Amino acid sequence: MAAPARAQFVGESRLQPDQLAIVINDAEPNSVRIGAYYRKRRGIPAANVVHVSIPGKPHEISAERFEALKDEIDAHLGPNVQAVLMVWTAPYKVACNSITGAYSLGFDPGQCAKTCLPGRPSPYFNSSSSRPYTDLNIRISMLLPTESVERAKALIDRGAGAGFRIVPATAYFLTTSEKARNSRAAFFPPPGRIAARRLVTKPMQADVLEGAKDIMIYETGMAEVAKLDTLGFLPGALADHLTSLGGDLLGGEQMSSLRWLEAGATASYGTVSEPCNHWQKFPNPTVLLKHYVQGTSAIEAYWKSVAWPTQGLFIGEPLAAPYRKR
Repeated sequence: MAAPARAQFVGESRLQPDQLAIVINDAEPNSVRIGAYYRKRRGIPAANVVHVSIPGKPHEISAERFEALKDEIDAHLGPNVQAVLMVWTAPYKVACNSITGAYSLGFDPGQCAKTCLPGRPSPYFNSSSSRPYTDLNIRISMLLPTESVERAKALIDRGAGAGFRIVPATAYFLTTSEKARNSRAAFFPPPGRIAARRLVTKPMQADVLEGAKDIMIYETGMAEVAKLDTLGFLPGALADHLTSLGGDLLGGEQMSSLRWLEAGATASYGTVSEPCNHWQKFPNPTVLLKHYVQGTSAIEAYWKSVAWPTQGLFIGEPLAAPYRKR
């Protein structure tokens, strides 16, 4: 792949701290501590901090409970707020919808009749908009997991540390032996180098990546991803695996997307209910790469890369932008 034309690197505008709201669960001490740390570390205005109470850390909430929660959050948000960060691990599911999909696009009961059916198209897919609420009436959303205060602080620090300088990095795209999980392989970028970003794109035929220490993007298709403990993720790294239930964070049937963050990634994605292997329900690698290298934040690049995100859960540090404008 030749280096993209210089004009492509004018750079996209990206989400700013005053355009992000954070939602803290006052019923969970970790949420309170991590939310306070995030607000200070990222300079989130006090007016953009919303407090709710969700006792018991349920993995799933009903559509009725969710609608009340959404109304409570939205009542506190000004028109400048383009994105929302929910500071908790659970709840992450609203019936068969992810909580991020339901929050940003509206709860879709139709998807739950048969979760393998095509999803509701996202108007934000591959969009050039830098203000999704202003332009499209969509507030994109993400979860910041709170299982460990120390891990969450490290994650926040990775996101905040991304982009002070461009470092040599690689985007890895693995076609695996689990054929049903390779449905997006046609969208893997060809091998090449984006010189202006010092980024190498490396598609591979392999079930595992071992020992790489320069990861900015890692996308694969496996129910369980091995050798994560051998890897080095750079600040701002995005990583995900195409499988049915990566977004069932605390479910245990398949590898949770939390494992990516624990291994050092800054953001990830997974579905919370059986999506079948529609590529549209997972991050499109070409679209993800394009927007991230043009300078958008992690939450924007991930959301722009998923065509049908109703079942998909976005997790991590939303403002990370390793290729931001300087």
